[in-house]
Amino acid sequence: MLRSRSYEAIPDNEEVGSPGGKRRRRPNFYRFCSCKFCMPAMGTSLVLVFVVVFSVYLANGYPIHASCTIDWGFSQNCSAVNASLVKMINTWTSSDNCKNGGEKCLYTFVSASDTELKATHKTPVHMYVDDLTFTFTAGQAPPTKCRVKAHSTSETWYAYLDYSTNYCNLRNLAEGAGLTESPNFTEVTSDSICTQYSSRNCTKY
Repeated sequence: MLRSRSYEAIPDNEEVGSPGGKRRRRPNFYRFCSCKFCMPAMGTSLVLVFVVVFSVYLANGYPIHASCTIDWGFSQNCSAVNASLVKMINTWTSSDNCKNGGEKCLYTFVSASDTELKATHKTPVHMYVDDLTFTFTAGQAPPTKCRVKAHSTSETWYAYLDYSTNYCNLRNLAEGAGLTESPNFTEVTSDSICTQYSSRNCTKY
């Protein structure tokens, strides 16, 4: 709750001076105001923010929260793809690779198993953190030996637009590891499941 500091030290009904030497009692109106009127105003503001975000969502068709889901297909087996992504994450842990721009840096390895890899990525300018998850399953038919569901989502609860950052969090790792150059590589995603995919710019993000 916000309150006016200029009146915070005045107790309820304290006598104060007034022009002409008369004295009067000042009710603590400002404390009453903050409780009675400001909280509903804050609630109204939050509703308006939600309405604006939902309207933009309907207009653009992006996910309701800044995030990206990609389906990849690889001709390598899943253990090799998993190991390549882990190696790339550990290569780009410091901020050194972002000194000349881009966001191919500040990745943090979280955990890995045969079927799942988790990591985080921090943006180098504003230090926003995104959670990354890679889920591995065997390919159903040649030449695809491994399918990967890659997902990145912003930890910032109110994030809606992300300038394709969540897409680039994932794509940059795959490219850096050389996986996108492998024979028969496939990638499937769209604006409806990947925020601002159609305007992606992974050279910058």
